[in-house]
Amino acid sequence: MTAETDIHYMQLAIIEAKKGLGRTSPNPPVGAIIVRDNIILGTGYHRKAGEPHAEVNAIADAKGDTAGATIYVTLEPCNHTGRTPPCTLAILKAGITRVVIGLPDPNPGVQGGGELFLKDQGIDVITGILQYECRKLVYPFLKHSTTKIPWVILKAGMSLDSRITYTKGKGGGITGSESHHFVHQLRDQTDAILVGINTALIDNPSLTTRLPDAKGKDPLRVILDSQLRLPPQAKMLHQGSSAKTIIFHSHDAPQKKADHLLDVGCKLVPIETIPSSGCLNLHDVLSWLGQHDITSVLVEGGSHIHGNFLSMGMVDEFCLLYAPFFIGDQGQSVITEFSLPITETKDHFVTTEVRQLGNDVLIRGIRKEYLNETK
Repeated sequence: MTAETDIHYMQLAIIEAKKGLGRTSPNPPVGAIIVRDNIILGTGYHRKAGEPHAEVNAIADAKGDTAGATIYVTLEPCNHTGRTPPCTLAILKAGITRVVIGLPDPNPGVQGGGELFLKDQGIDVITGILQYECRKLVYPFLKHSTTKIPWVILKAGMSLDSRITYTKGKGGGITGSESHHFVHQLRDQTDAILVGINTALIDNPSLTTRLPDAKGKDPLRVILDSQLRLPPQAKMLHQGSSAKTIIFHSHDAPQKKADHLLDVGCKLVPIETIPSSGCLNLHDVLSWLGQHDITSVLVEGGSHIHGNFLSMGMVDEFCLLYAPFFIGDQGQSVITEFSLPITETKDHFVTTEVRQLGNDVLIRGIRKEYLNETK
């Protein structure tokens, strides 16, 4: 096999892996392609935690015709027994003689074990093919597997002068339909969506995924509401969604309000507040979510919540959508209560994508240290 051939089939394996985005937590999305004599014999991806991994699904798709074949897999095959048997044993049993790996498994407890086991069994193993592209697929898994904290994406739709509302204290969409579609794709690929109580009260949002043909998956809804001001009649609490709504609140929140929200199916989680600000401790919020297998959180506002996450250094990725007009001082700024100290470096983030969506422009980026790890 040539390097160009390996790259081609790994690109196809990445396409397979993307089918599992948002559905595999706490496992990563992984794709696999089995090839012999430049003919694809089987394809597969990991669909859900507890179900067969990508390699096993690709072997099953090949219907036993795998002797002497090459398998391309975006992440190093596991060599341990978890909810499912080791994929390395499935590869051996299938008679596959060559394994091409995109990204070594970063999980400290298993790192390198699959590659080493396969080599010890006489399998030809190649690693690092399209490693950067494969790594981008599993950023949430990388962070969660090493810190038990979810990957945090800050998302906002705004005007050119960074206003997220036309008038302070009032809602209203700013970006166009193409941007809205992108946001719902993003929701479909993340485990949880988080907003503050002011956004919940002003917009009365559904916080669901709305894609054509109802193909989307609703993320877990997370509300930061220290005094439980969310009304039991809120739209997000009365819709045909299988996703739950979790409200983080302070220990001194009114019990009567708690009872009403419990009655409509909310899960309430008391969290310590930060004495200096009275705000809920975001680290405790993320820790609780991480302990419950949430590996990615989409933070959709409002400005106070954005500022708190940035102030505490908890934003890993941003997705900013700009509409081509100005609003002015009457609009709400995208961020409040955050200022970058003059002594700090200003290159915390690196832009990874700039794309036009209709008349809007998407700017996407991640923290610089994550990008440096891939080079």
